[in-house]
Amino acid sequence: MGIADRKNREKQALRERILGAARRIVMRDGFAALSMRKIADAIEYSPATLYLHFASRDEIARALCEEGYAQLLGSFAPLAQIADPRERLHALAHAYVGFGREHAQTYRLIFMENPSYTGAALGGAKKEGEADDDAGDAAFRLLTDALAALKADGRVPADADPATWAEALWATLHGIVALSLTCPVFPHAPLETIVDTTFDAWFGAPSAPARARGGKPVDAGPAAPAASPATRAAARSRKPKAPSS
Repeated sequence: MGIADRKNREKQALRERILGAARRIVMRDGFAALSMRKIADAIEYSPATLYLHFASRDEIARALCEEGYAQLLGSFAPLAQIADPRERLHALAHAYVGFGREHAQTYRLIFMENPSYTGAALGGAKKEGEADDDAGDAAFRLLTDALAALKADGRVPADADPATWAEALWATLHGIVALSLTCPVFPHAPLETIVDTTFDAWFGAPSAPARARGGKPVDAGPAAPAASPATRAAARSRKPKAPSS
């Protein structure tokens, strides 16, 4: 190994130590507690050394956001294989809300702290002022693809725009997570129930076997579920128009 290679490896290793210490501080004490001095103390280096790798605390925060968002995307990846688009969306929603609750400080940092941090998480920056949307597109595409499949199946209105519906769904899920993190009395019901109810309101209650957990069907009862707004709108869009006189 040449001297240049060794120095690059040492530089990368120290960068990872800095991020690791910053991550632990944020997880333990929250982002407000993060400072260059605390990170330097944690890794037993001078603060000046940190500035050789990161220009500021904000730059460290953006790097942590990129890592956290990659972790969120990693939890989504296996769910893309679910064949039924509604069940795929349902699983993605539970994964999203579950991530927000299980990694509360990371979620706050990505989505609730600073818009520039969110931008870094969703795409990073190729250069100043120029966003790279690959990461954001990866998550958004999972939603739009499932919604496009639902549209093709006639399970959402024929004139529905999958991208707009995906934005609305993401905003709904973010609201569930944000309220659960910031409002001590929300929710009264378990978060899993809130997500299930949200989907029932959007897409109509699924059949009993589809709702069953762990592959065990449940009794659906004698009454059919009421049609959701999406189902009613889809039916209206398929209804032929009366000829004009």
